[in-house]
Amino acid sequence: MFKFNMQIEQNYASFFDAESGNAVFVDSFDNEEFDVRMGTLSYSTHVATVHALSNDELNRKLSEVAAQHYEHNRTTTSGLRS
Repeated sequence: MFKFNMQIEQNYASFFDAESGNAVFVDSFDNEEFDVRMGTLSYSTHVATVHALSNDELNRKLSEVAAQHYEHNRTTTSGLRS
């Protein structure tokens, strides 16, 4: 669904899946702790904070968070808001 390619030096990145309408937003003030929001382009909610010290670690953790979120909800995030 998502191919994460964020670099640890970035303070913000967004990822969008046009097929499902789902989006992931990631931001950081210190480039070690990254807040992850998931939802749609018009509505998202905080789902996790991950700590990472390398690009590979960050992208692996983002993939894990996304997979866990979608498996737990067993649906797209478009159903978050009615």
